[in-house]
Amino acid sequence: MNKDQKFYEAFKKHLPEGAVNYCFDLWKADPFNFYITRERQTKLGDFRYRSNQKVQTITINHNLNPYQFLITYVHEVAHYRAFTKYGTRIKPHGIEWKRAFQELLDPLLDPQIFPRDILIPLKRYIINPKASTGADPWLMMELRKFDENNGNTDLQFLQQVKVGSQFEISGRIFEKLEVKRTRVLCLEINSGRKFLISGHAEVKLKKN
Repeated sequence: MNKDQKFYEAFKKHLPEGAVNYCFDLWKADPFNFYITRERQTKLGDFRYRSNQKVQTITINHNLNPYQFLITYVHEVAHYRAFTKYGTRIKPHGIEWKRAFQELLDPLLDPQIFPRDILIPLKRYIINPKASTGADPWLMMELRKFDENNGNTDLQFLQQVKVGSQFEISGRIFEKLEVKRTRVLCLEINSGRKFLISGHAEVKLKKN
């Protein structure tokens, strides 16, 4: 199996069927390294422009549902296109990225690709996209319905947890201290250290 076939098979496995060819064509038009990684609690995907690298790299968590995977993929490709066109002096989620994201996602805003429950908040979100889909609670709640673990009622998004409450994530206990844009400042109880955790991280609330 050659590289093109590997990429196409990966897209078929992780994306809605109607988006596979489109996402493959985005890669073919301007190739980049693409890796599907283990779950990362602090981010869904990643792109960091390296001026000293001829081929750039995009990574996406393996456990995202097809619709979250698709949005994350387009989000990261938009970073790649924006930095390639405008250079490294632009803000990561500034107007250049917003325009690239809007243009790349627009052909996918179709009921043949996204369920109506996701499509409605997604169309609203893309008018002025934020750094993370986690910044839009309505969109995240609809996306979450399609997660494999959506039957686990003990889990909730960190952004929904009240300040001062304790929660568990990856076997570690934290207290929510302060919301900082898309991330949340949290205190790890055992170590006394503070961490910034994504607001869309799923956590288990500790009961008193």
